[in-house]
Amino acid sequence: MADSEQGLGRKILSFFIKEGTDPAQPAPVNEKPKEVVPAAPSPTVPNVAGTANVDRKFVQHFVELLEKANLPGPDYFEYKQALQSMEGLGLGEEKQFQAAWASFKAMGGAKDTSVLKTSADQYLGILDKDRAAFLKDVEKAIGDRVGSLQQEHKKLEESNITFAQQIADLQKKIDDNKNRLGQIAGEITEQSAKINVNKDNFEVTYQSFVEQIKSDLNQINKYLK
Repeated sequence: MADSEQGLGRKILSFFIKEGTDPAQPAPVNEKPKEVVPAAPSPTVPNVAGTANVDRKFVQHFVELLEKANLPGPDYFEYKQALQSMEGLGLGEEKQFQAAWASFKAMGGAKDTSVLKTSADQYLGILDKDRAAFLKDVEKAIGDRVGSLQQEHKKLEESNITFAQQIADLQKKIDDNKNRLGQIAGEITEQSAKINVNKDNFEVTYQSFVEQIKSDLNQINKYLK
């Protein structure tokens, strides 16, 4: 790829990501500067298609990946550079692609579009291989991080089931104790009544014997002097 004022990585970045580059306008000298609250930096930049947000760290990753994989000689990237230079000329999409192709051939590129297709497919293959490796790492991360959390989640659920059963068992014991307490209260009343009746009968019988013996003693004292 031909050298330019911009580095290769910056050039690749500009092909796929459009960022605001307008410099901040200085405040007039005589005007009192306004207090500006700095905004939190956004971790993403808008996608060229405007359909989603592109994560900054992945943007940098792909730029570095394609920079290292840049093929020697004019190829898809040189054509992409030429295509980008057509923006702002008021040309329709078809005209832009055709004009970029003419510019590409003029810089010493191939005479047919096969080099564009071949090199673009190579870059796609590099990106696909990187994606496959990334997804593999994602699966491993899920296994390492999420898997341990899932195991903890399962253990906590099992513990809760065990605790719930223990609570149910304790509640049953409490209910059984309450029922028994009610029975005991009735039995206390019943047994107390029986004991008191037996006590009364004992006292009556006792008094009978005592009175009988005392009566006999009185009679003995009276008649056997």
